[in-house]
Amino acid sequence: MSRRRRVYEGKAKVLYEGPEPGTLVQHFKDDATAFNNQKHATIEGKGVLNNRISEFIFTRLNEIGVPTHFIRSINMREQLIREVEIIPCEVVVRNVAAGSISKRLGIEEGTALPRSIIEFYYKNDELGDPMISEEHITAFGWATPQEIDDMMALALRVNDFLTGLFLGIGIRLVDFKVEFGRLYEGDMVRVVLADEISPDSCRLWDIRTNDKLDKDRFRRDMGGLIEAYQEVARRLGILFENEPKRRGPMLVK
Repeated sequence: MSRRRRVYEGKAKVLYEGPEPGTLVQHFKDDATAFNNQKHATIEGKGVLNNRISEFIFTRLNEIGVPTHFIRSINMREQLIREVEIIPCEVVVRNVAAGSISKRLGIEEGTALPRSIIEFYYKNDELGDPMISEEHITAFGWATPQEIDDMMALALRVNDFLTGLFLGIGIRLVDFKVEFGRLYEGDMVRVVLADEISPDSCRLWDIRTNDKLDKDRFRRDMGGLIEAYQEVARRLGILFENEPKRRGPMLVK
């Protein structure tokens, strides 16, 4: 790992220089964070599960024509991806009230929203990723109106796909966060889905029991995070009963 040039390190992933121009290697760490890194733990096996789940989802999205940065899996923890210029706006799609929208608007968690709602957040850890409007995005030049339209359209396509995918395995897609990047291809530039889609970035509830199968188990000190992620992977058909189980957390700071 030390022989490769590190391009960027975030809370849950590291990006390394790829084997070919225009590519990067995305490495999934075992770190779990919440509340803008105020809460942190290292949970053995989490990175492997997130890598495999995100790989599965991005592969399916590529197959249905959603443009993404994902090229292929390299190993249990790493993916080969296209290098993109990340747009500094996190896009959240909400189908059911939970988390911050319940606190902001006084809506009881678990309440189905009248329609899917898209929110934007400025990607800045120091500021706590504040919620922003389309006016902020265009005024400060973070994205053009056309790019905003592209991000919203792609986010809704992803929502439709994920809702059906998870419904088929008995999971309710409450909400999720995605990021987008500009992919430069010669004189052309287009917006593509980037980052990851995993239980770290989605709220996933068991349809029958409402058990949480996502990072809220870590945020809310519920325990059983690895077991929840394993359950999602098993239902997706990418983790089998004979694979070793991991326990965590191993280290808390």
